[in-house]
Amino acid sequence: MSRPVLIIDFGAQYAQLIARRVREIGFYSEIVPCERAAEAIAARRPQALILTGGPDSVTAEGAKALPPAVLSSGLPTLGICYGMHLLAHALGGEVTSGQVREYGRTDLSSEPSALFTGLPRYLTVWMSHGDTVMRPPAGFKAVGRTRTVPVAAMEDRERRLFAVQFHPEVAHTDRGADMLRNFLVIGAGLTPDWTMGDAIALAVERVKEEVGSGRAIVALSGGVDSAVAAALVHRAIGGRLQAVFVDHGLLRQGEADLVEAGFTRDYPLPFLRVNAEERFLAGLAGVSDPEEKRRRIGAMFIDVFKEAAERLPGVEFLVQGTLYPDVIESGGGQAAVIKSHHNVGGLPAEIGFRLIEPLRDLFKDEVRQIGRELGLPERLVDRQPFPGPGLAVRVVGEVSPERLALARAADAIVTEEIERSEARRDLWQYFAVLTGARSVGVMGDGRTYLEVVAIRAVGSADGMTADWGRLPAPLLERMANRIVTEVAGVGRVVYDITSKPPGTIEWE
Repeated sequence: MSRPVLIIDFGAQYAQLIARRVREIGFYSEIVPCERAAEAIAARRPQALILTGGPDSVTAEGAKALPPAVLSSGLPTLGICYGMHLLAHALGGEVTSGQVREYGRTDLSSEPSALFTGLPRYLTVWMSHGDTVMRPPAGFKAVGRTRTVPVAAMEDRERRLFAVQFHPEVAHTDRGADMLRNFLVIGAGLTPDWTMGDAIALAVERVKEEVGSGRAIVALSGGVDSAVAAALVHRAIGGRLQAVFVDHGLLRQGEADLVEAGFTRDYPLPFLRVNAEERFLAGLAGVSDPEEKRRRIGAMFIDVFKEAAERLPGVEFLVQGTLYPDVIESGGGQAAVIKSHHNVGGLPAEIGFRLIEPLRDLFKDEVRQIGRELGLPERLVDRQPFPGPGLAVRVVGEVSPERLALARAADAIVTEEIERSEARRDLWQYFAVLTGARSVGVMGDGRTYLEVVAIRAVGSADGMTADWGRLPAPLLERMANRIVTEVAGVGRVVYDITSKPPGTIEWE
């Protein structure tokens, strides 16, 4: 296994996004909390270090400090945002708080340097800071500036120390991946040697170590995440893995039968289908709060799996297709809770199984790549994401069989129309939401007061950020006309043009 690029996390929302970009460039990366940096540097013998952003101000009492092991290691180091402030503060530069703030897209002017080798002099970068480096430490050269910030990037080539005020890891920064590559290849003098094949080998090795000679069941939903998790674990332990598919009645139109056909014919696994629609709908009756929905669904899933495991003696492990965005949004690491995912924050404290989450450190696009490498069918690998709680979080408010039927029918129309249009190529996800609102209308010369459906379509690379899809007007008109005509009970259709952030992709 390659020696990693170690990403030292100071509480950044996008620490894993840095890790993902580094892997895309061809370097194995790992994330460690700043409190464990010294231990990790000694144990993992990294090739280079990256210091993340964070919510603190280096001038504030109690702020996270730069671990002494970072500088004493002599390793090539890149500081990003708060990481830049830490380097500047520790080495005698001048960092001010609150005098200059920049948020969002900002124009950057760069100077010839390792970081900007081969890049245009003028770039648009993504800023989010309240502290600012006004004067670099001795030995550093300022190599980037904005209209209000004199030191937006700096480097000390002799000590192989580099820093940027902006965020090269996000898609909003022009050529950000090239800057990270320049740091690793030119600044640190390293050679890329990491592939998806390495990621598969590492995941399989970890599963073998965890499971040993035990048996596991996989929570199979039919989506790409659980499918790839199942394939990875199957490669590690073979026939000691049992796939359990819970038909909870919250799936899209015709999906349950599609899932069963896919995993008994296209990619055969030991397969058990549990019909639990009545149970889940009864458990959700009268519940409107989205977090409570997720918690109940998580608990019911575990109960079903426990019952399934009783038919399969010796099962100790539960495999789930948890991804990094699930962990972050559920408050994993040091991030704030945005929403609990039924397979992360929605799980009860005592589940009765030991969890195996082989995709926990990966993003959706990486999972798709792994799925292709494992030989999963393209129609499965390329499916659009679908939330674990299913249509329960696309029916805003109380879930009932009648409201599920409306959401399912509207969603089928949206899916059908988008998938036969050219717009599909630019979209990450698209679906219908039963909003819980009602609206006055006129049908057949009579007054109506019916449900409002929202159409949601977004483009994204990883699910962490997303932009609303610019769908052509004729497509939107066609979907709206079909929904109000074909779905009795819906009287109005709206289109959601909120990006993530500030919204999330799902409504609940």
